[in-house]
Amino acid sequence: MAERLIDLGNGFWNIRGTLRIGGLVNVGTHSSLVRLSSGRFVFLDSYGFGPDIARQVMALTDEGRAVEAVLNLHPFHTLHCQAMHAMFPQAQLFGSDRHRRKWPDLPWQPDLVESPEVAARFPDLRFSLPDGIDYICQNERVHAGSLLAFHPASGSLHVDDTLNVLPVPGLLRRLLRLPRVSFHPTLGQALQDRPGAAQDFRNWAVRIAEDWRDTRTLCAAHSDTLAIQPGSFPDHVRKALARAEPALKRAEAKGR
Repeated sequence: MAERLIDLGNGFWNIRGTLRIGGLVNVGTHSSLVRLSSGRFVFLDSYGFGPDIARQVMALTDEGRAVEAVLNLHPFHTLHCQAMHAMFPQAQLFGSDRHRRKWPDLPWQPDLVESPEVAARFPDLRFSLPDGIDYICQNERVHAGSLLAFHPASGSLHVDDTLNVLPVPGLLRRLLRLPRVSFHPTLGQALQDRPGAAQDFRNWAVRIAEDWRDTRTLCAAHSDTLAIQPGSFPDHVRKALARAEPALKRAEAKGR
């Protein structure tokens, strides 16, 4: 699928990008552009988009001069950090500890992206780290942890790997009994090695579903965007949590 810029209204744009595994299978990736109440802009995650998207972004952001910051939310989404910095060199660059280790020569801001200090700097957005799972897992194949960002003005939720939207047509999905929204398949492996981690994750999921019940669009990295009926976000999360329950129970049996 070609790159595209989706206007979700009220100052939020989701950029659907390409990411090919082994140069063949496009699993997709994304970034989001947010207009702050100040009139300036931030990017959620880095993506080195092509000339067509670049023209649209530059037209929105005064040729890039109005981009204030790039917030890299997922510690394992690091491929495009340098390309994004090259496009917007004046923008402040925020990331996790893993971003810094992967790109030590980039001018990272001192505060980590997941810190309360960064959240306080951008009050137009709401951030949340899932409880009970590792943000940066030592097993680099486990990507369930990410920093979620919600934009109340547009009702848009930007999430990388923690939640997925299955890009399966509705009829086929119903025939196969597949869920529309699901937690990342490595969730069980991402749980912290301590008693109560699984229950902490359940509690977080229920809490975030209610806190962000006004979500109208779920923007997921490697899958798709999903328009959500007003007030139905908690139901989507509850169904995803029920599907993840076998993995959570297995973890509890191991003392987590």
